[in-house]
Amino acid sequence: MIFPAFYFGPISYFAALIRTEKFRIEVHENFPKQTYRNRCYIQGANGKLRLAIPTQHDGTRKIKDLKVSGEFNWQKEHFKSLVSAYKSSPYFEYYEDDLLPILERKEEFLLDLNLKTIDFISTKLKLDFKLELTETYEIISEELDFRNQFNAKEEPNGNFPEYFQVFDEKFDFMPDLSILDLLFNEGPKSKDYLLNLAHANK
Repeated sequence: MIFPAFYFGPISYFAALIRTEKFRIEVHENFPKQTYRNRCYIQGANGKLRLAIPTQHDGTRKIKDLKVSGEFNWQKEHFKSLVSAYKSSPYFEYYEDDLLPILERKEEFLLDLNLKTIDFISTKLKLDFKLELTETYEIISEELDFRNQFNAKEEPNGNFPEYFQVFDEKFDFMPDLSILDLLFNEGPKSKDYLLNLAHANK
């Protein structure tokens, strides 16, 4: 199975990775705009908040060659938003120190950054993902192709059991946000949530 590389992808993405015994990460696709490849969504004090990574527009469209724009300090803005949203969550302080270096390091390529976010989640939740990369762009059967299965522009599709969210007294439960929302609110229990979600969607 082939999956895209997302930036702190949604919960459904990680549940699908868990459900898959063996997968490869796509690195030869053309970069599609307005997807989870360069954005994620968290719950902020004013509602659903998008965190987007600016990319360079130099004509390069292959995801493996796409560079992160250095025009402004988006890393600082992302971390500031995460602190503001999750500083009162049960587990933010447990992961903060290991998360900060990912956002402080100025990665040249978007793909390298995204792979580090996947590895971060895999390590923290003991998921043991082996991140094999594609060697070429392959045309494969639809049931094995997850490159276009996750739509950042549509409302979440599926049944997502509710868990505690920081602003649950202010908003209805927001399903399928970035995996960081689950991690900061549920901590180590996030793995069980993902396993249950994966099993339910088999």
